[in-house]
Amino acid sequence: MTQTVTYQRETKSAPFQGKTIVLENLTPVLSPKVRDKRKKEIERCLFEVFSKYGDRRC
Repeated sequence: MTQTVTYQRETKSAPFQGKTIVLENLTPVLSPKVRDKRKKEIERCLFEVFSKYGDRRC
């Protein structure tokens, strides 16, 4: 079963090298339960990355 995802659109115009370009950001509109699940998954992945590489010094 496939769910239809809707998106919130944010559009901005910005000057760049003498021309105007349009920047468009699409953010998925999720239910609170799905949003929390996705947030926890991202946090888990970030924790794994920082646990592995976070102690390195330049």
